[in-house]
Formats: sequence, C-alpha cells, structure tokens
Amino acid sequence: MDELTVYGIPNCDTMKKMFRWLEQNKVSYRFHNYKESGIDAKTLGNWCKLIGWEQVFNKRSSTWKEVQINDPGIVLNESTAIKLMVVHNSIIKRPMITFNKKVLAGFDEKSISALLLTHTSPKQKSK
Repeated sequence: MDELTVYGIPNCDTMKKMFRWLEQNKVSYRFHNYKESGIDAKTLGNWCKLIGWEQVFNKRSSTWKEVQINDPGIVLNESTAIKLMVVHNSIIKRPMITFNKKVLAGFDEKSISALLLTHTSPKQKSK
C-alpha cells in the first residue's frame, strides 16, 4: 500500500486544518513542503492527467493575481499552468493529497475519509 503524502506549505491555514484532521484521526502521512523541496513538472503533469489542471491550479491565489498583473496577456492552459506552478508553488491548491495512485486537491473531510476507507478497509470475501 502506498503511503499517504500531503503536499503544501506549513504556514497555510488550510494545511493547519489538514494536519489537525490527520492527527485527530491518527492517520500517518508524509509531508512534502513545497517551500523546502519544490515540486517538479512530472509530478504536476501526473496530477493534471488524473484530476485535471483546473483542480490543481488555484486561480484564487494572490500569487496568480500578481502573475496576471505582471503578464496580463498570459494564456492559461495545462502547459502554462504546470510551468507557473513549478516556479510559483503557492499557486498549487492546498493540500494536494496522494494515496494509492489517487490524487485529491483541497481539504475536504468527506473526500479524504472516503479515499482512506476505500483503500484501508478489509476486502469482503465473495460468495
């Protein structure tokens, strides 16, 4: 079974909620800090293929708004989004969660619980 990995930055309020939830539910995980370790285009590309770049890219981030001001003619598509996210990892939705080749974007308790339960519950025997 793959390890649960949580990607983000530690001082984000949403990340703090995620960490609290994981601790309260006694879920072990590995944390990937973008600010220390960065993120590569291959990983972002895989996430985009699995859930769509629009789910990975945070259009509400202040970093994205700043990029738009500095480059008002920028055309946003998957390729451009990946390049921007590599350079400006604050544009990536937080948290990004990977587990058993599945990806979730953002903090949603029901989705996280469902992801963990479907992969950790014992398999039922067929009759």
